Amino acid sequence: MKKLLVTSIFGIFLLVLAACGGGGSDDASGSDNGDSGNEGESGGDSTLAEIQESGTVTVGFANEEPYGYQGEDGELKGAAIDIATAVFAELGVDNVEGHLSDYSQLIPGLNAGKFDVITSGMAINPDRCENVDFGEPEMLYGEGLIVQKGNPMDLHSYTDIAESGATVSIMSGATEIGYVQEMGVSEDQIQEASDIPGTFSAVESGRADATTGTEMTVKMALESAGNDKLEFVDDFEQPDIEGIPSYGAAAFHPDNDELREAYNEELQKLIDDGTVAELLEKNGFHPENNAPPEDVTTEEVCSGEKY
Repeated sequence: MKKLLVTSIFGIFLLVLAACGGGGSDDASGSDNGDSGNEGESGGDSTLAEIQESGTVTVGFANEEPYGYQGEDGELKGAAIDIATAVFAELGVDNVEGHLSDYSQLIPGLNAGKFDVITSGMAINPDRCENVDFGEPEMLYGEGLIVQKGNPMDLHSYTDIAESGATVSIMSGATEIGYVQEMGVSEDQIQEASDIPGTFSAVESGRADATTGTEMTVKMALESAGNDKLEFVDDFEQPDIEGIPSYGAAAFHPDNDELREAYNEELQKLIDDGTVAELLEKNGFHPENNAPPEDVTTEEVCSGEKY
């Protein structure tokens, strides 16, 4: 993405809204105030002030359990959603308005002004840091592998996939696409699907031999699906590459420094008092193994220093 171009278009959009009185509008894909972003331009209020005044924050998320997903009752659920909800409550914002989006569309949607923040346990990495500003880490996690029952191709690592010529289905926009390629999986071995159920369907039908995603995502999705034709590879070998383990965090428009800094401040308080650990455990994470690291900052991850 061309960051400067997006920012320029975004700034023009803000000026038009300011001239028109700056109301917010929604669409089916999940959009919030069109003026989300450039604080103080045209003499307008900051995004943080607008959110606090309205009492509503618009959050983009992908349907990925247990990070962020929509329950059968329509309620927003997941560790990332719960953490963001707790943080915004501390900022005086009690209404979290979630908008479901394909994972690959979260960052474009944020930069187009559809969301105030995106939170889906998204892994911080240098490429993404070129397009959004991440908050501080909220969790860390590894990878998982799902295969057909009995693991007919004896797959236990990304290297096994590469060497066997197996095909792997991965959710579009997921970091795992880059991970498997780094471990030698060729482009023609990779299939993409719009969501986790789509990757499961590919494996179950035989169109793919395996699917991979973050460990908690694929494990819990398989448990929820009750699919006895697939199995989770318990002895999966974590790849020794940059980006693993992954550090998950909320992400903000590059112009929303005030909002991001306020979020980070309240997030740290909730980490310190144990609230974040409780919310992680509530959603099936290990409160210690998956807890946000004390000695890792987003700046270090973005620079590649802490991979």
